Amino acid sequence: MKKTIEIKGLAKHYQKQKIVLRGLDFSLEAGTVHGLVGLNGAGKTTFLNCLLGLQPFDSGDIAILGGNPDQLFSQVGKVVAVFDSPCLHLNLTVHQTLSHARSLCVKPKRTVNELEKLLGLSQYKDYRISQLSLGNRRRTSIAHSLVGEPELVVLDEPFNGLDAAGVDDVIELILNLNRTENTAFLLASHQLSYLEQACSHLSILHEGRIIASDEIKKLLQNKRSKVTIRTQNRSEALIFLKDRSEIRITETQNEYEDSITVELRDWRASDLNCFLVENGIAVDELLLNHPTVSSFFRDATQPHPSNMETFK
Repeated sequence: MKKTIEIKGLAKHYQKQKIVLRGLDFSLEAGTVHGLVGLNGAGKTTFLNCLLGLQPFDSGDIAILGGNPDQLFSQVGKVVAVFDSPCLHLNLTVHQTLSHARSLCVKPKRTVNELEKLLGLSQYKDYRISQLSLGNRRRTSIAHSLVGEPELVVLDEPFNGLDAAGVDDVIELILNLNRTENTAFLLASHQLSYLEQACSHLSILHEGRIIASDEIKKLLQNKRSKVTIRTQNRSEALIFLKDRSEIRITETQNEYEDSITVELRDWRASDLNCFLVENGIAVDELLLNHPTVSSFFRDATQPHPSNMETFK
């Protein structure tokens, strides 16, 4: 499949001491919505700056739409980016901001009124940028990026400052543009539940390297579900469960003193419940937790050496 972004061996350090990116490999397939996540200090901002030609890097190769980052201007709007802090002229109104962007676009696709409607900004069209909430500044920034017809949209923390309705609107917009115009997106965010709704693919940046990258459904398919058992007979339940090969006890200390968390191997939750009841253990509650992007991310970034091998 055609690659919108292809990165090999990207390395970056500051003052020859602080190594931020350590031979990083990454690819983004055309027409996909790809999430990028990492702990604070993992190198996401440096990664985006190198990708977009805003910072030099020490070694490695970056191809974005087949070209070099420092030649993005020649792509004439095919790559656009919206950063965490919206960079808009504070004294212009929303309508003026979008009109100015459209006047600079070589091949504008949408009118200013269409952009305002697309991002739910019509009622704020005469507000100055300085008068807008952070969420509406972010909406305006995204509208600004969609004046033309980009092949790749890079969004840094796209959900910050948005209320629940705003998040839903932005996710719907991303999915619609991806579906109808085959627009590729790279979303860098800490808000994993939103990425799970919006993205088809996910990469985890950890300690300067990509330690997991694939379709989300493939990343999660080999992760086992967990069940939290609440019972007044906790100590007896532990005796019966500790040697069962069908499950693995992962937690015995939870927020509830009467609970145990286990990972299912060959049992379903109903099998576990039947086993406990048949052995005289009254079960007050079973809480089934399916694998999620959040749980996968926590497991992948836990400071255990074995994890680094598992997710490479």
